[in-house]
Amino acid sequence: MMKLKKLVRNLVQIPSMRKICSLAAGEGVQKEKTDCVVIGAGVVGIAVARELSLNHGRNVLVIESASTFGTGSSSRNSEVIHGGIYYPPNSLKARFCVRGRRLLYEYCKEHGIPHKQIGKLIVACGHEEVPKLNYLLNRGIENGVEGLKMMEGSEAMSMEPELQCVRALWSPTSGIIDSHSLMLSLMGEAETHGTTFSYNSTVTGAHLEENQINLHISDTKSVKNFDFSSQGYPDITLLPKLVVNAAGLTSTALARRFNGINLGVIPPSYYARGCYFSLSNITVSPFKHLIYPIPEDGGLGVHVTLDLDGNVKFGPDVEWLNDIDDVSTLQNKFDYTVCADRAKKFYPAIRRYYPSLKDASLQPGYAGIRPKLSGPRDGFYDFLIQGEEFHGIPRLVNLFGIESPGLTSSMAIAEYVATKFS
Repeated sequence: MMKLKKLVRNLVQIPSMRKICSLAAGEGVQKEKTDCVVIGAGVVGIAVARELSLNHGRNVLVIESASTFGTGSSSRNSEVIHGGIYYPPNSLKARFCVRGRRLLYEYCKEHGIPHKQIGKLIVACGHEEVPKLNYLLNRGIENGVEGLKMMEGSEAMSMEPELQCVRALWSPTSGIIDSHSLMLSLMGEAETHGTTFSYNSTVTGAHLEENQINLHISDTKSVKNFDFSSQGYPDITLLPKLVVNAAGLTSTALARRFNGINLGVIPPSYYARGCYFSLSNITVSPFKHLIYPIPEDGGLGVHVTLDLDGNVKFGPDVEWLNDIDDVSTLQNKFDYTVCADRAKKFYPAIRRYYPSLKDASLQPGYAGIRPKLSGPRDGFYDFLIQGEEFHGIPRLVNLFGIESPGLTSSMAIAEYVATKFS
């Protein structure tokens, strides 16, 4: 009961909320009116909240199930600023990546966010891969990526002496960023302009009453034992004017809990775990730039990523997860374990372009999970942003499949959502 009172107290103190039903035995669940609710405090959710509050004057409440921000995909990625090469022209991924990259660099410079525009080499390790490299060059040019250049292997290897390749595509606009600092800065601006963050609070579903969304909120700890076979009884119900479902890994599972939604337009969920390994026992980094192989099924291949301190990591690989159901997703039962044995597959993949990699030099790092809309060998699937015209729920925006290049695209996604739906 104390946890419930604390949750209710934290939420109803938000200035934009207005109580319309008291909480008492037999009277049902307390309801509160509010302006905008963003579900999920990852980098995309934070960026959306900032954009809505800073540039559109909205009062925003961010509901986050974890104890702090950015604990999911936002903190378990390569922290790369992508150029925008890989994605089909005019796709949301292509448009948002190019636009988001420009916004991101500008924002980092203005706000002192640690970042480096170090450039990327996408390498063909055999002559049979050269046509794929040419394809990426043409696609990048179509997408408006600046400064792309095809190099002979000798030129690329003069830039990176430890590299081995027959040809390479140089992307000078690619870089790396401190994603934690970025999220802190975006949060600070959002809070300054009226956004409130509520942690340890989980959205468990929603229903419609007289065309009004009733958003169900419960204390996260209670969700571990929540009965998801029915709508259940939330701790508090919010009545927002706008809901943005930016829940990342749980976005599709959560959408299926919105009573009255057109289930036929909610895409299936696929999850791909990617592990990273760190390069140990070195005093000087063997590379100065990002090194990427030709993309593989489900990802961009096991690539070289540098952090802002010059440390080297390799990854991610692709491991499709087949045992994730909606209940496990909503209860955040994701396994981020990095099995040391996976290094056996990393060594041959890395040695194709870095033949000097020594045995026993890879140490387990961390893992991330990508919320994908396509399974193995399904091909390209775009970001999916759905409004009422798709799913039938007024004032609900669903963000599905926000995987890579989600970090790079975050400010462009926020700009699009706030402009179109606010």
